[in-house]
Amino acid sequence: MNPRSLNLNRRHFFRLLAAAPAFGLTPALRADNLQVEQNENEIRISTPQLSAAVRKKGYVTGIAAGTFVDKKTGFHDAGYGLDIVDWIMEPGSDEAYRDKLPGDLPYQFNNSYHGKRAKRSIEGPQICTKAQQLSPTVIRGTDFVGVEQSYRYHLAAPGKKTGSEWRQTIVFPAGKRFFISRDKITTVNASEAMFLRLDMPGHIKHRQGDTFSEVYLSYLGKIPAKEFLADFAPDEKFDYRRDRDRVPKRFIRGYHLRDPKSGQEGPWLAGITLEPSVVSEAWCHQRGYVCFIEEFGGRPIRPGESFSAAFIVGYFDSIEEMNEVADHYAGAVDLEADQNSWKLSVRR
Repeated sequence: MNPRSLNLNRRHFFRLLAAAPAFGLTPALRADNLQVEQNENEIRISTPQLSAAVRKKGYVTGIAAGTFVDKKTGFHDAGYGLDIVDWIMEPGSDEAYRDKLPGDLPYQFNNSYHGKRAKRSIEGPQICTKAQQLSPTVIRGTDFVGVEQSYRYHLAAPGKKTGSEWRQTIVFPAGKRFFISRDKITTVNASEAMFLRLDMPGHIKHRQGDTFSEVYLSYLGKIPAKEFLADFAPDEKFDYRRDRDRVPKRFIRGYHLRDPKSGQEGPWLAGITLEPSVVSEAWCHQRGYVCFIEEFGGRPIRPGESFSAAFIVGYFDSIEEMNEVADHYAGAVDLEADQNSWKLSVRR
């Protein structure tokens, strides 16, 4: 943990413990306003502000594509899902043993979809596409609905063990147009710079920019949709690297929705990483769709240890509103929930 993280721990710990009640129940929003339905394929959640689904089968993890609906405006996410999870990775090439890697662990680089940086998978498979089935559980509180799910990786690179655990907690607080999530890895392996790759907030499907008018990256600013009409590599432009760039005050990435038929402007859909320093690399490039990849961790770790990141993903009317929410929860890296409450904290 670097000195900046230690300072955040001291400064924010008690404020973050108090944050959940501050953003929780109001007299008009009780448990009966938060609806949950589930079947063998998915869990569906509905609040007065949002609706969403968590898939049990098929393309899993996070919030299922097209199901995250803002009831204020009627808009929904425009991609393949939100907070979608991939492999455990580290820097370095797998070329020396690539032919010995099982499943989808081989990682090709020096191309237009992964860029030039050498990286390798430690454990897999890519959960979203290969796990096929998860067993998420519902947590019902008086002023929120939560979902927890986990997975143990069963493929590993030579010299690495299998069995590291990914665990995701998602909380929908009453009265909010966003959800809060946390992704956590408890590892069985050692690494000098282990990280988890995920989609944050999520990719953008579009035809010549018809579903969004602009992208916002807090470390770069606004980028018009016309910049994403032709494919380009992740490290060609609009990328972020902690080892190269200054850690921003806020780490926010999102897109301004618009109706592809009428052109009507919608809300912003944004993902906020609540502790910016956990992000090791992130990019926003075009590969037939706008690809929002984020990697967090990237620091030394030993077997039995954990690392995590906490996020807010939701709808916002302005960048100023995103900033206010980011500042309120600033520094959080962990999220816990039970039937009594949910709690963000800075503890790793």
